[in-house]
Amino acid sequence: MKTFNTKPADIKREWYLVDADGKTLGRLAAGIARVIKGKHKTYYTPHLDCGDFVVVVNAGKLRVTGKKLDEKFYYHHSGYPGGMRKTVLRDQLEKHPDRVLKAAVWGMLPHGRLGRAMFKKLKVYGRPDHPHAAHKPKKLEV
Repeated sequence: MKTFNTKPADIKREWYLVDADGKTLGRLAAGIARVIKGKHKTYYTPHLDCGDFVVVVNAGKLRVTGKKLDEKFYYHHSGYPGGMRKTVLRDQLEKHPDRVLKAAVWGMLPHGRLGRAMFKKLKVYGRPDHPHAAHKPKKLEV
């Protein structure tokens, strides 16, 4: 029996729609990262981008456990001395709900050229509407 080696021409991309309303942040991010990486497919290969596109709606209605809303911070540095800025999770969810989920998923992907290519297949929207209806995304329960 021969070993099957996936080639880029063998990869079929699907589009999935995830509703984040009431879902826990970490569990949702882990499920999305799995689909973006392609680990749910039989022909998964670690060195290829085998994953599918994921569209997430209602990102502003994510749930977190414990005191994370007031104790979890997102840091940003301008590059200048004293340029460190931090934002609490509660404010980040109000102003930029898409960045919260993107940061969580990015932490679960490879950090290199392959991971950046995978990350481009994640589309996150804070509201229930999205511009990807033409792709006919399938519902995905995470």
